[in-house]
Amino acid sequence: MHIKAFKTARIEGKNSCLEDIIEDALPKLENGDILALTSKIVSLCQGRYICKEETSKYDLICQEADLLLQTDQNPYNLFLTIKDGLLIPSAGIDASNGLNVYILYPKDIQEVAFSLWNHLRTKFKLQDLGILITDSHTTPLRRGVTGIALGWCGFEPLYSYVNKPDVYGQPLCVTQINILDALAASAVFVIGEGDEQTPLALIQKAPKISFLDRPPTSQEEQSIKISLEEDLYAPLFQSVKWLKVKHNF
Repeated sequence: MHIKAFKTARIEGKNSCLEDIIEDALPKLENGDILALTSKIVSLCQGRYICKEETSKYDLICQEADLLLQTDQNPYNLFLTIKDGLLIPSAGIDASNGLNVYILYPKDIQEVAFSLWNHLRTKFKLQDLGILITDSHTTPLRRGVTGIALGWCGFEPLYSYVNKPDVYGQPLCVTQINILDALAASAVFVIGEGDEQTPLALIQKAPKISFLDRPPTSQEEQSIKISLEEDLYAPLFQSVKWLKVKHNF
């Protein structure tokens, strides 16, 4: 597998066209390529940001999160939330790589991924193409951030080892590879977090990819997610108080 990041002009706001930014930065795409792009440039192009002077971050979190953890223990002045099936600090709201603004998660991220997939697949006359929209997140009990997928199009999100043999020929029962987050972690590592100004990465020759000639179904979109009740860490999630909040922004 090979991953290369691509530099773009600095993206200032909603007057920017996402398709133009991508086409100006990338070489000709090849069959089997997967394009990873940061969710932040999608948000900026959508105008999904708000001046810090106009609101508090906490109010924005309450507007954007699905669930907000109620606790007095808050060592980093961050709020643990669940948004769109992800455990993420502050509902994904971030002030980095923006000037005096809070940047929110994109709207309709699956539609954005499909639109890009359809546009680039048609433009470059490709059969197999993947789109991956990424963000950075933290892992409990580990320092640092890694990449995670927020949206995608063009390929199966999971690779199943169920009923496949291990090294002793024993059939595996439950193991699946989360292809989306595995690719996102690799792409975000190459993209960087600071002034690299490389929000795009091209993934080539990735293994275990089953490309699709259509957008993912609702069932496929849900296949990557797991409920709080069914999660391996359910005892932790269910031992704390979550506040349900509404989307008003």
